[in-house]
Parts: sequence; C-alpha cells; structure tokens
Amino acid sequence: MTRSLVDKPWRRPGTAAYARRRIGALRKPPVTVYEMASDVRKDADVPVLLRDGVTLRLNLFRPAGATEPLPVLLSAHPYGKDAVPRRRGRHWALNPQFRIMNQTAPLRISDQTSWEAPDPVWWAQQGYAVINLDVRGGGHSEGRGDLFSDQEANDIAQVIAWAAEQPWSNGRVGMLGVSYLAISQYKVAALNPPALKAICPWEGFTDIYRDFCTSGGVVEDGFARIWFFLSAKAARLNTNLGAERRRHPLRDEWWDALAPDLSKITVPILECTSFSDANLHSGGSMRAFQRVASEHRHAYAHRGPKWAVFYSAEARAHQRAFFDRHLAERDAPELPPLRLEVRDRGDRVVEVRDEHEWPLARTQWRRLHLTADGALTECRPTTPSGTPSGTVSFDLRRAALAFEHRFDEDTELSGPMTLRLRLSTERARDPRLFVGIEKRANDMPVPFQGSYGYGRDRIAQGRLRVSLRGLDPELSTPHQPVHAFRTLQPVRPGEQVDVTIALSPSATLFHAGESLRLMIAGRYLEPRNPLFGHFPTHYVRSSRGTATIVCGEASALEIPAIPAHPAP
Repeated sequence: MTRSLVDKPWRRPGTAAYARRRIGALRKPPVTVYEMASDVRKDADVPVLLRDGVTLRLNLFRPAGATEPLPVLLSAHPYGKDAVPRRRGRHWALNPQFRIMNQTAPLRISDQTSWEAPDPVWWAQQGYAVINLDVRGGGHSEGRGDLFSDQEANDIAQVIAWAAEQPWSNGRVGMLGVSYLAISQYKVAALNPPALKAICPWEGFTDIYRDFCTSGGVVEDGFARIWFFLSAKAARLNTNLGAERRRHPLRDEWWDALAPDLSKITVPILECTSFSDANLHSGGSMRAFQRVASEHRHAYAHRGPKWAVFYSAEARAHQRAFFDRHLAERDAPELPPLRLEVRDRGDRVVEVRDEHEWPLARTQWRRLHLTADGALTECRPTTPSGTPSGTVSFDLRRAALAFEHRFDEDTELSGPMTLRLRLSTERARDPRLFVGIEKRANDMPVPFQGSYGYGRDRIAQGRLRVSLRGLDPELSTPHQPVHAFRTLQPVRPGEQVDVTIALSPSATLFHAGESLRLMIAGRYLEPRNPLFGHFPTHYVRSSRGTATIVCGEASALEIPAIPAHPAP
C-alpha cells in the first residue's frame, strides 16, 4: 500500500463522542421559545386577491399602536406560515426539522416564528411591519403552486405591490429569510417591482441543478429526496420535482427555467454566503454576491451553525442596519461589501474583517502538485527524464487517495480552491470523483461546521461525474471553473482524461506545523449514519473499478493564499 492510499476513508476518529452530543441535541434541541409580547399586533390570514382570481393569505405583524407608516419585511414559502412552535404543557413543540437538522448552538425565537423565517415579534419591536406569506398552494392560500417558478415570483411581486399601498406601509418593502425563503427572493428581485427596495437572501442557492440536485453532475438522492417529499406534503403543487429531475439528467432548458437571472437584480442586496453549507447553499450564495448588478451589494460570510447565526444578535444587527438604511431610510451606516469571518477550527473565529470582493484581489494563487508518495508540493516534481513523477491507483468503492502539505508558517486560505487531475479508469462504468480538503493538527482532523448541522465537516469539498467534465467557457473564470453539464463524454477504459473539480469556498487559518490534506475517492467521503455521519446527505457513488491518477505537472490543487498584511 502506498503512503497516499487510505482504506475506508469515511471512518473518522471521535465518532462515539460526536454521537453522544448528537443524541443530546436530538432529544432536546437548544431552542428557546418566548411568547409574543403585548406590544405586537397580529392580523392572521389576511387575504390578497391576485389578478388571476386566486387569493393568497398572509400573517401580518406590526407594533401595537403604531401611528406612522412602517417599512415592510416579507418572507414567502410553501412550508405553512402557521407552522410555528406550540405550547404543550410546560414545553414547546418545535418544527421536527429542528431535530432532523442538528442544532449545534443555542437560538431563541418567538412563538410566531415559522421554519427559517425571520422572527416577526422581534422585527415588529424594531419598528417594522412583517409579512409571512403562504405562496400559491401552500398553507391557507388557494390554488396549486410551482416552486422555483416565474408564476411564484409574479405572485409575490403582486403581494409586494399590495403591501406598499396599505395605509400602515411606508411604501418600501424588503424580503428576508433562510433557504427557500432566500431562494424565493431572487426571481422576484429580477422582476424589479417598484416597491421592492432591498432583499436579504440568507443562505439560498441560485442554481438548483449545480448547487443542490446534481452538483458536479452527481445526483444527490438523500436530502433532495426528503425535501421533495416534505414539500409535496406541505403544499399543493402542480409539478413533481422529484419525478421531473429523473426525466432531465442533464442541465437543459427545464433546469434553466428554474434558475434566476442574477444579472437583472439591481436592488440593494445583503447576501449571507456561509462556508458551512457546501452541500446546499454556499456556492450559490457566493455566486449571487458576485453576479448581481446591484450597486449596493453586501455579503455576510461565516462558518457557524446556520440557524443559530441567523437569529444571533450580531447577524440581526447586520440585517437591521441594512434594512434601516434601505427601507426605513434611517441614518444607518453603509455596510462593508464583504464581512469575512476566518476560523482555524469549527468553534473558534480568529478574525472578522471587512473586504471588498470575492475572490480577494490580493490573493496569491499557489499550485500544490500531487506526488505518488502522498505529498503536495509547490515544486513541479518529475523524474530525471522529465516525465511526470509516477501514478497512483485506488479502488473507487473502498479506498481513497490522500495527499498532504505541511505549512511552515501561519497561512490563511480564503477563497475557492480548484483541483485539476489527469486520470484513467479501469472496469468503471460512469465513474464519479469526490474530493475533500481537510485541515490536520497533531496528525488529527480538525472539524468544521457543515450542511444540515453536521459538526465534523472538512473545510472544502467538491465532486464530479467524469463523463460531465466539459466546462462552460462563458461562465468559467481563471480561478472559478464552471461545468456545462449538457453533454456526456464517456470515458473509455485506460483512456487518460483531464478533469477540473471546483471546490466549495472557505476561509481558514493554518498555523505553522499544521497540514492540508487532499482526499480523492469514488464515493462521498462522509458516513451517512444519522448519529455520527452526514445525514441526510447522500450522493450516487461510482460503480466498481479503479482509477489511476497521473502525478506531477498534470495534477495539482490550486489554493488561495492571502498575504499576512492587506495591501494598502
């Protein structure tokens, strides 16, 4: 066995201790619920008649006794606006997703807060009118809906116009929410309804094919399957998304129609671009920050637990400063373009600072070449004859390759990483590659926050169905390749092909003596067990066979090193 070969890489140290913590959070999620105060007024099931005769219904929250017109915050989703915590004796019955999705840090919400929506009581106490809307087909709204659709965006735009005309409104409407409540904002904003003055998508993907259902061309059939099922139970829908995705394995016009045109978004935007949701929202959120046409464009980048951060005092202060400026027209300072958080491990932030763009303009792009003995080196290793320095092979179903680079000085890696490989396969039908970037200290992996509350994530990841390796030349940039996913290019046994794998964004400090480990396998690198694994994530793995990687000049990992002191 070579130094670079790892058998069953999904076996991780610390499993028992992590499982005990997971069981504790499953039994009693660290969620505190408080009752709506008397200084907040609620109007339930307010009807809004759409142009086609369908009535949508919303819950409206306002400061009790308010006499001046109020700025308006709106969230729209299919989950049911009335699915809120319910008191059961001395305890609160929570949305079951607070248990399914591991809660690794405490959070506090009111008894009027539905899943992934802003807390309407808190925002009303800050002087806002808050709307929680059942989209068409959801909750108490009429009709049958289509998620991610242009019709849904038009419906929401009509509700925005309605809200702007109400006597309690100042005519300025914003949108706020997490996940689908973030995704539902993009297409509406691209319509540029006059009364929509700002949006805050808090972790929301922008391309359902690339970011969620088929990232890297590899089918995700874990959380995607669960989400399609639960969404169909929560709302009356015209389209079975789970069935349709099977009819459209490649990215075609059907998928194109589900994605928003980010270039048409011009309203001020505060985008949460967390690094702790690489299996769902991280890539798409950062794409929105980079591609919208908004003059006032801001990002809040973090690596904390999704829901605890959204409801935290610091994040709310950021959100409130943004909406106070653009909706309430109060004297609030302009936010920095990018609030960047750098961590050296999952539970420790080493720096929070303001930046201007992503990737950072002062990035020093370094290439670490793979060697057959399991190293990553900045030198370009060759044999005396000048040919590439060897090959290394692994079983696509049982093993992984590991390549390691030790840092001699403190080094910050903030930005996207890219892996380029030359490889061939044998006895493999339609192979897939899964890549993980792991931080190691004292020869042990350092854990970070990941999607769905997973607390043992690596710092970055990516995957690729090798037959979908073709790049999109219009969307790709030098340090951020984008695949087209439109044409199959089957790999013949023994044929050497060059592949490029884009990895998720991250911001991590490596101390002197710590290492970066690159892992490559033919199946997802994390276990699936709901107690100690990355449940409910699951990707279709490779068939049986072997892969051989050509080391040296042909295969390298590009990393984004940030100088210790910012350029003036």
